[in-house]
Amino acid sequence: MIHPTALIHPGARLAEGVKVGPYTIIGEHVTIGAGTEVGPHVVIEGWTEIGEENRIFQFASVGADTQDLKFGGEKSYLKIGDRNKIREFVTLHRGTEGGGEETVIGDDCLFMAYAHVAHDCRVGNHVILANGATLAGHVEVADWAILGGLSAVHQFVRVGAHVMISGGSMVAQDVAPFTIAQGDRAQTVGLNLVGLKRRGFEEDQLKQLKAAYRLIFRSDLRLEEALKKIAEGSPGDVVGEFVDFIKQSQRGLAR
Repeated sequence: MIHPTALIHPGARLAEGVKVGPYTIIGEHVTIGAGTEVGPHVVIEGWTEIGEENRIFQFASVGADTQDLKFGGEKSYLKIGDRNKIREFVTLHRGTEGGGEETVIGDDCLFMAYAHVAHDCRVGNHVILANGATLAGHVEVADWAILGGLSAVHQFVRVGAHVMISGGSMVAQDVAPFTIAQGDRAQTVGLNLVGLKRRGFEEDQLKQLKAAYRLIFRSDLRLEEALKKIAEGSPGDVVGEFVDFIKQSQRGLAR
């Protein structure tokens, strides 16, 4: 299960069923869960925890020191859940003291070739980063979001659940849940209706989202006025999630 040319530190902890390919290097503080497969020429280092049944392809770099110039070599973590696919040349970095000391990735995500997740990011479940997609430090990406190829997200930006970000987009402000954003600098251009239907959202939920979306993004109302009008309509859970995300925005919305 472990190729004889792999270099694995005696302090690393590999669970039953872990496969390690040729010339891979695994550091002292690494933990890898059962059933995970690590391909050839992979480097896993630092205080990195990897869950079960992940697949890490050749030449990926997992758990390296952050590129943040403020990083002083402090102990920090990268925590990865289960059943993720990490493709060729992906880079996933640990956290920093100033950002909570950990980068966290959920379950069932796909990181296509050359994708990058920087320090102190929070990535949810079922997230896809297409080829070359990049998250700067402290970015939050919620469940089921998809980032198109060569897109990039600015520091401290939040990407809501079920968002679709078009390829090549430069995202400098928060992207509200259930929407599509595109462009440089990215603007919200509509609801992700195809994705929402595929994931089983009901017609009544979509109808409510459409009404709320029109008030926020297509009316002449100020944001506070639009939110107040939505609240008067006794919104359901989905619209409530939409509104809560907007209220919590610190960088402003990509309107």
